[in-house]
Amino acid sequence: MAEQLSKEEREERRAKRKHEKGKQNERAKSWLREWMDALLFAAIAALIIRTFFFEAYRIPTPSMEKTLLTGDFLIVSKLNYGPRTPMVLGVPFTNIYLPGVVLPWTRLPGFSEVERNDIVVFNYPIDLSPIAAKTNYIKRAVGLPHDTLSVDATQLYVNGAKSQSFPGIQHLYVVSVRDRVRLSPAKVEAAGGSLRGTQGDSSYRVNTTKQVADKISQWPEVQNVQLFVLPEDYNEYSHADFSFSQGFKNHHFMPQIVVPFEGQTVTLTPENYHIYQNIITRYEGNNVDRNGDQFVINGEETNQYTIKQNYYFMMGDNRDNSEDSRFWGFVPETHIIGEAGIIYFSWDSERWLPRFGRLLNVIDE
Repeated sequence: MAEQLSKEEREERRAKRKHEKGKQNERAKSWLREWMDALLFAAIAALIIRTFFFEAYRIPTPSMEKTLLTGDFLIVSKLNYGPRTPMVLGVPFTNIYLPGVVLPWTRLPGFSEVERNDIVVFNYPIDLSPIAAKTNYIKRAVGLPHDTLSVDATQLYVNGAKSQSFPGIQHLYVVSVRDRVRLSPAKVEAAGGSLRGTQGDSSYRVNTTKQVADKISQWPEVQNVQLFVLPEDYNEYSHADFSFSQGFKNHHFMPQIVVPFEGQTVTLTPENYHIYQNIITRYEGNNVDRNGDQFVINGEETNQYTIKQNYYFMMGDNRDNSEDSRFWGFVPETHIIGEAGIIYFSWDSERWLPRFGRLLNVIDE
């Protein structure tokens, strides 16, 4: 009888241990499930915020210096111009997408239209990927639909008037020094410029703002400071791959052009086709064949074409170190992502230190 009771006790204890282990497993599963639910909720919330409200962006190049520095991390508002609904099917938070699948999409209402001189993030139009999978670029919207633009000796004109100037805009300047005097790169850098090489025996090219150029002109070793301007007939676009700039000479000179707008009807000629080629074929999806002076669009012989959407002309503030609309042409409205709002962090890769003075700075245009 004692042996039978001992077996019962052992069975009872075994059952009790099994029950306790089951409860522990349930608690572990419950804890894991709570964490998984929390992570899933956070991922969905982040995806919604990134898609429809705000997105982080890092400045990778110096094309917007001194306004924005390489290593600045920005918050870009998609609410200003209206967020786009998803355009491709892909893996969230990556650049991986399903080739050949483009989703029907639309742009939701925003708070405002793109205004002249806004600092805008957009998809690089020349990329061959679907729109949302293209590289993100950031430039200043210097030309809006309907605007007439021209560039004369580096000076941008908008509707016949000099464009608005900003403290951060940089150009190349030729700094001439006295005989047997060397211009110190460290001194130039401390003043806010950067030495970009020599020009002759006693002249240097310095990339900087007008304010710093005026300061340098007062140095005792400096004889003269003048804006560097390419000769008007110097062809820097001869080997470029961009159709837009093939009809121009260089980025310091551009004859008057009208920024295309929805509903605009243009007359195509062999002389102006380079301006509209990407618009008609790449961005608005038409087939074009040329037959001498005649154009065949989607099988119809015609020299008339009506623009289907608005376009923008973008330029970097670092005017002689920015590959922008002067090279590859207009940015379609479909490619606009949002407006740069706040610098939430900035990293100086040369000094391996944060730029604390730029943290949480609101981006002023």
